[in-house]
Amino acid sequence: MHMTRANCFALRICTIVALICFTSPVDTISAANTQSDGSCYSLNSKTTAVGESDLAQRPPRFAAPVSRGKVQCDSLTEASGMAASRKNQDVLWIHNDSGDSARVFAISTTGAQLGVYCLLGAAAIDWEDMAVGPGPVPGESYLYIGDIGDNNAVRTTVSVYRVPEPTVSATQEPVTVNLNGVEKFTLKYEDGPRDAEVLMVDPTNGDLYILSKRVDRSKVYRVPAAELVSGSTITMHAVAQLPWGWATGGDISPDGKEILVRGYSNASLWRRPPGGNLWEAFGGEYYSVPLPHQPQGEAICFDSNGSGYYTTSEGAHQPIYYCARAVD
Repeated sequence: MHMTRANCFALRICTIVALICFTSPVDTISAANTQSDGSCYSLNSKTTAVGESDLAQRPPRFAAPVSRGKVQCDSLTEASGMAASRKNQDVLWIHNDSGDSARVFAISTTGAQLGVYCLLGAAAIDWEDMAVGPGPVPGESYLYIGDIGDNNAVRTTVSVYRVPEPTVSATQEPVTVNLNGVEKFTLKYEDGPRDAEVLMVDPTNGDLYILSKRVDRSKVYRVPAAELVSGSTITMHAVAQLPWGWATGGDISPDGKEILVRGYSNASLWRRPPGGNLWEAFGGEYYSVPLPHQPQGEAICFDSNGSGYYTTSEGAHQPIYYCARAVD
């Protein structure tokens, strides 16, 4: 077929456009995906185009939950808070819900009982969550325990206790130890009493966060590290809110870049904006992450290096599940 010069030019333009369209390195990620290796992730009902320039922003992927063992401590029947030790390898800190004394338990990551650690001078009205984070002594690791439960929203103040993290061996015989040097912080909400079950501490600056529970969209309250002073009543200010409610546990990754929050049957992960404030993450994209089926799951925490997370449930001798981060 004879072609004019104009026709040849038009054909070249169409060919170039076609090549651009079919060779562009763009992949789309749907709102919910299950990988062939059993790992899974989901986006918050959005579709995101992923190219080579933003591969680092792909949704995080975690393998399906695997049981590492069962809690072997007979006294741990209502596991509510859990945190991975930053000081002791393969050690988890855990405590009961309301009804127990002011004590935390050290267990191995496979559930073996390592010790009972009593906080001298502390009270236990309704302990709900705990965290590991920095404190007044640089380089020292501290336990934070939140006496923040308030089912009927009648407590005018709640309490958080802080104590230096003890040294524990993951292979030691069970011990009973009294912890001295416990600090108590008295906190109140700027907008009145409320129930809460999530306590988190930012590992980069020591700021403390508490998340409300019995609402459709859990509120995020912050206390700057500089305001954590014993002997005074500290007002917590709301800085963000979750896109869902009834939060029962949470943690911040050891590098401070990710936030993990769970409910009874769901869990989400947020990424801290580069160079931004932690609470700003809650205004951005969030990702669903795996959870096992549990009778009453409340406890969740990152492992000591952020390569996965642990979770367990209330009830006697419950499994300790681990979700490992999937690596491409």
